[in-house]
Amino acid sequence: MELFFRHLLAGRVVWIASSILEAEIRRNPDTQRREDALGMLTFAAEFRLPNEEVATRARFLSTLGYGGMDALHLAIAEYAKVDLLLTTDDRFLRQAERGLGTPLIRVANPLDYVQEAKP
Repeated sequence: MELFFRHLLAGRVVWIASSILEAEIRRNPDTQRREDALGMLTFAAEFRLPNEEVATRARFLSTLGYGGMDALHLAIAEYAKVDLLLTTDDRFLRQAERGLGTPLIRVANPLDYVQEAKP
């Protein structure tokens, strides 16, 4: 994540966050980790809210087997037309890599991002 934030601060990447991410962070029972993660949201250039189109797509993705939050993350990232959605959730990654629901964006592990983004 350090490389991601270095790229973010250097203007090489733009982070688009969402109310879905914030809600998931707020569910973290570890107070320190929760507060640290919420503090990182201030680095997001944009903050997206779901709409009916996002909700419809998320419901469809959920019927295919994505978890509720994962479906929302993917749907809102697709709606925002991001280039890449980073996640450490292995199940989510496998589902997206298999093409479940025909994701419109790439879903990757942050470690893969670091390997690809090294100067």
